[in-house]
Amino acid sequence: MTRPVVVFEDQGYVNLQPLTYTRPACRLRCGIVTLWEKVAAAYPSAPVVLHTRDYVAGAVAEELQGVKVNELTGDSALLINGRLIASAALAGAIPLEGDDCAYVCDGQVVAARVSGGKCVELARLIGSGPLPDGWAGGLKTESVELPLVTYPWDLVSHNGKQIAADFDRMKVGGKIAGKVHESAVLDGKEHIHVAEGAEIQPGAILMAHEGPIFIGPGSKVMAGAVLEGPISLGRKVTIKILAKIYEGTSFGDYCKCGGEVEESIFQAYSNKQHDGFLGHAYLGEWINLGADTNNSDLKNNYSNVAVMINGRKVDSGSMFVGLIMGDHSKAGINTMFNTGTVVGVGCNVYGADFPPKYVPSYCWGGAGGFMEYDLDRCLATAGKVMGRRDRELTPAGRAMLETVYKLTVDERKAVVK
Repeated sequence: MTRPVVVFEDQGYVNLQPLTYTRPACRLRCGIVTLWEKVAAAYPSAPVVLHTRDYVAGAVAEELQGVKVNELTGDSALLINGRLIASAALAGAIPLEGDDCAYVCDGQVVAARVSGGKCVELARLIGSGPLPDGWAGGLKTESVELPLVTYPWDLVSHNGKQIAADFDRMKVGGKIAGKVHESAVLDGKEHIHVAEGAEIQPGAILMAHEGPIFIGPGSKVMAGAVLEGPISLGRKVTIKILAKIYEGTSFGDYCKCGGEVEESIFQAYSNKQHDGFLGHAYLGEWINLGADTNNSDLKNNYSNVAVMINGRKVDSGSMFVGLIMGDHSKAGINTMFNTGTVVGVGCNVYGADFPPKYVPSYCWGGAGGFMEYDLDRCLATAGKVMGRRDRELTPAGRAMLETVYKLTVDERKAVVK
């Protein structure tokens, strides 16, 4: 029996909140696909198990039918950290088979092969939450240069190169299976993929001379839109008329986008349909940004952007950080977000002037103050939004959002009037 690959969750997930309130880190997107899909591609013959917190596991299992979640059986496994951006060469650096060993980078466990009693011990740990610090104790160690993602902006900064890497691995360059209008321009056609069922409308311009462009099945690039690679569109994404989508941008399935976007990631099922600028941002799922919503991604003094993460201010080390927004949050028309603003899960932000740079989950309001967003009303809206895409807020999904509400009570107390 082939040794399974377990994509595990460690304590580092907390620094990727609010995106990881509702998913394990390995389900975050970077490039064309998510992190766990890169790991699976590196070990194509091995069964894959995803490990996450209990309150998230049910929703993950529903969304990924056929993928085991929090199930480790047998007497051996290869564990890969879910915060790793895996390359096609990963299996060469960390072989599936071999003696028990932990692979470490900068003091963090990137991967480990385990067997026997150690595998049994880990099976128990995997059933009880993120792996604790020191879980790989007793294993021989080997140093590797495979750094892990630490903060949301790490994913954004890697996104352009990951689109190119995924594109090369998938070997889809120059395959034009969808409908392309004769007046559309495909510059660098050998670096463009238009999947079956996709449509490129009149006057659209796809420029792939600086990086590849991946257009997924059923996606639509409407008239006059301009896309500058590297760019990735998942399934049934709509790019609106005259949109300007710049390099380093990825859209998960069923997103809609207009206006101007640069170096940003849309996880899936999120909309920015109208004019307005979004740059160096990461949006979760089921988000809607109202008309003329804008974010700043560069400070006027060109200094590094500081971001609130887990109640502390973190120097991003970058001049460019935009909006980071959790699932099921919304922004009203003309909303302005400052550099490095973080908005939690289930928020409704609106009003004149900049809202605070940190908005806790389930808050309703803006610069003038916040009140708590009633959980039942929020869940009712989530159900309606999901229903519009033929999806259902299942009991597992509802329970996950209820748990996030409980986990963030203290954060809201600091801002709710």
